[in-house]
Order: sequence, then C-alpha cells, then structure tokens
Amino acid sequence: MTQDKFGQDTSLSCATTLASWDAAQMGVLAHAAATADHLGAVLTAAPDFALAQAIKGLSVLMLGRSELLPMAQDALKAARAGYSAALPRERKYVDALEAWLAGRPSRAVVLMEQVLDVDPCDALAMKLSHGIRFILGDCTGMRASVERVMPAYAPDHAARGYLLGCHAFALEETGSYEKAGIAGRQALWMAPDDAWGLHAVAHVHEMMGDAAAGLNWLEGREAAWSHCNNFRYHVWWHKALMHLDLGQADQALTLYDTEVRKDKTDDYRDISNATSLLMRLELEGVAVGNRWEELSELCANRTEDGSLIFADLHYLLALSGRNRQAETKRLVRRIHADAQKRDTEAQERMATPGCDAANGLEAFGEGNYALAFTHLCRARGTMQLAGGSHAQRDVFERMTIDAGLRAGEFDAVEVILDDRRAKRAGGEDNYALARRTLIAAGRQGLDVHSMPAE
Repeated sequence: MTQDKFGQDTSLSCATTLASWDAAQMGVLAHAAATADHLGAVLTAAPDFALAQAIKGLSVLMLGRSELLPMAQDALKAARAGYSAALPRERKYVDALEAWLAGRPSRAVVLMEQVLDVDPCDALAMKLSHGIRFILGDCTGMRASVERVMPAYAPDHAARGYLLGCHAFALEETGSYEKAGIAGRQALWMAPDDAWGLHAVAHVHEMMGDAAAGLNWLEGREAAWSHCNNFRYHVWWHKALMHLDLGQADQALTLYDTEVRKDKTDDYRDISNATSLLMRLELEGVAVGNRWEELSELCANRTEDGSLIFADLHYLLALSGRNRQAETKRLVRRIHADAQKRDTEAQERMATPGCDAANGLEAFGEGNYALAFTHLCRARGTMQLAGGSHAQRDVFERMTIDAGLRAGEFDAVEVILDDRRAKRAGGEDNYALARRTLIAAGRQGLDVHSMPAE
C-alpha cells in the first residue's frame, strides 16, 4: 500500500500525483497560497480520489460564502463517485463534508476525531478538527484534540512543527500564555513557514498587553507569513493592533492601506480584519477618512448570506452608522429570521449570540449607547460561540465597554474591565487603562460622553 508524507496509507498509486497530494497537505498546514494549485493538480490527475474532493469541498465551506455551496455539493458528488475505492480513513473525510453540508460542522469534527482515533498522525485530520473547532469557538476542544495526539508525533514527523503551532494557539485561547509562547517558538523553529504558530505567539502578546514585545517578535520574521494565502493579511492586522496599542495610529493606518487591505476582497476574513481595525481606531478618536466606504459597499452585498454569525457581525460594523440604514436593518432582520429557523448550527448561532449582538451593533451605530450596552451585555456571555479568537472578538468587548461609558454605566463597565483583565492573566493594555481613567473622571462628575478616550 502506498503511503503519503505522514505515513498514512493512501488509495493513490501514481508517484507524481502523490507528490502533488503531499504538497497540498503541507500547504494546508502552512496556510500556503500555493495549496489550491497543488490540490488542483491532484484532482486533474485523479478526479476520482475521494479524499482530495472532500478536502476541496471542506475548504470551500470554510470560506463562509453561501454562493459557493454548489461548488461544495459538486465536490461531495465527485467524492461519492470515488467512495467505494477509498480507504476507510478517506471515507471519513467525505462523510465530514456531507455532515457540514447538512448544517452540522460539529459532526464533521467528530468524524475527524474518529480518524485520529485510528491514525493520530493524520496531520490533515488534526488541522481540520482544529480549524472547524476554531470556527465554532471551541477552544477547549482544540486543545484537547491536539494534546491527545501529540505523543504519537515523533520529533522527525513532517507535521510536528505545525502540530506544535496548533497547540500554541489552543494554549493561548485557553489562557496558558507562558506555555503557548514556548510552544509557538518551538513550532516556528521546527517549521519556519508555520504562520499559525508565529501568529499564536502574537496572540500571547496581545492578551498580555505587551505590544512592544509583540512587534519585536514579528520583526524580521516576515518569511513565516509572506508565503501565505490571505492569512498573511491577518498577521499584518496583528502588527497594526500592536502599533495602535502603543499610540502609533499613523503606523496602524499605513499597515491598513499597504498590507491589511492591500487586496480589497469581500472575503469575510479580510473584512473582519479591516472593520475591526477601523472600529478600534475610531474608538480611540482616530479619523480614518473614507476607508469605510469601500467596506460598506462590499458588505451591503453580503446581508443575505447567513453562513457565519462571525462574518455577519463584522459586516454590520461596516454598515451600522455608515449611512447604510436600509442594509443594516436588512441584515439584522435576516439574522433574526435565521434565528427563528435554527435548522443548522449556523442558524443556532444566529440566535445565540447573534440576535443580541446584532441589535447592540445597530444601536451603537445609531448612537443609542444605552440600548447598545444592554444588548451587547446580553451577548457577552455567549460571544465565544460566534467563533474566532479572543483578540478578534475583543472589538465587540471594546464596543460594549465604550457604549457603557457613554451611557454612564460606570459600575457595570468596571465589572467588565475586571473580567477582561482576569482573562488576560491580570495584564491590561493601554485601551483598558484609558477606560479606567474615564470611569474615574465620570465618577467625579466630568462629562465622558464625548468619547473617545486619549
């Protein structure tokens, strides 16, 4: 039986096609821009290779775009055509694609874990379980999954570095910051192109409120993410956040223009980078010019998608308060309508935390800060279910805090700040320190409604 780069049996027999498949798998682990080309070569040479078709479909679903569902369905159809010739391990991937298309990505995770039960060194299953759990906001599951297979990875395993990168990120998201930093550095030493591991360390610095150390970590390591697909924009986003936290708004805006928003796509991940950065800048009183306009235009066309609440909430950032009242209301109504259906896991998240979060963002854009604070506070306890990372969701936490300050809810805001500090192992960034100063001013009877803070 032929084996792939990770020592897994494969139904492929052609050496050339197998080399392309190995390159595709390594590309998935490294978030490489060339991954699609390698996968395309495999599918051209072996269109009946069910596993590759399943990976194509799953990759499409991760893009969170409803108009691409037919492409994922076609991939499932092609995968089913080669199902009988597939190995049992490979069939699990096809079943995972079918489960996600049925609206149950958590079932896809279960199937990937079943692959790992038998083949813990299946790095592709490890990465997919990790990635889908990330979308679902399951950080404890990410950590448990990686840690249970880690003993099976020998030091010379081709995916060992990428496994450590996933472990670093899971450690950071579960609050083990020191361990995360160690694991992320080791990951990058073993796999110099492991952008995920590198960015896990950036997350550690974000959560610890140490932007200067974060910039020092990223400086000179551009090769670790320059080869990436649009994930490279996300790493630049982290760098821009660090500059902003240090009060270097000009540098943050420069990175926005030259890197974060270099390609003006409507990919929800690119939109989330852009909208959350602009919102953070505005909360700090920085004028961002006309940068919202192109985002608002793109997001106005995404109001009916409904693939991911994480995406919808970032679309709302570009619509609410941007002279897009009709599109804002359309998107909020659609979120509520999906929440009533609850036929899929995506719709369940439209209900919780989606409805309250959407209402809060709409009210914030309208300047109704008391109402915004009420709704955003209701959403806080379940925002993890929106997916993404703590750093990504922090824009909504900041808006909750700022809405509360503008509404004069100083005691409630202080509780949120204390909770935010606890999640950051007792550390605070300049944003939080500035808000505590505003609370003190507000309690002395000074007007803090004319936010933002300086």
